[in-house]
Amino acid sequence: MWVGLLWALAAVPALAQGLSAEADALAPHLLTVPGEAMLIDPPPPPPPPGGEASSLGLVTADEVGLASWYGAQFHRRRTASGERFDMRALTAAHPTLPFGSRVCVRSQATGRTVVVRINDRGPHVRNRVIDLSRGAAEALGMIGLGLKPVELFALDEDEKDCPAAP
Repeated sequence: MWVGLLWALAAVPALAQGLSAEADALAPHLLTVPGEAMLIDPPPPPPPPGGEASSLGLVTADEVGLASWYGAQFHRRRTASGERFDMRALTAAHPTLPFGSRVCVRSQATGRTVVVRINDRGPHVRNRVIDLSRGAAEALGMIGLGLKPVELFALDEDEKDCPAAP
């Protein structure tokens, strides 16, 4: 009886804060890896259009979503562009961007950035916006995580660096 009462009292603050322990509520933010599961932070809400972010001169992301990475199992295999995949190179797969285009990828969790060159097509899984090489994933600190919420910024030919962080 005491265990049930303690559990009910512990759940009250979580409910008051709008948190839910139901599986469906956690599903979009639950990352499962064979043998383990962990929660990932949901992406922050987008800035209001024409609101404070644009008046401060900040650049808004071209695309926001989850990034994944691929490595050894595809190392030295041909990419969709025809070149051989090097898992240590700073490259990525994107479904629509032209081969050779460069993209800044910024982690929404840590703010770390990496500039990658698109040389493959993918991701081939729903709800992901980009597949990074292992080298790019290491630069973002996402090895072991599998997925990470990111922002993508398409870079012009003359741009070398990522836009300033908000």
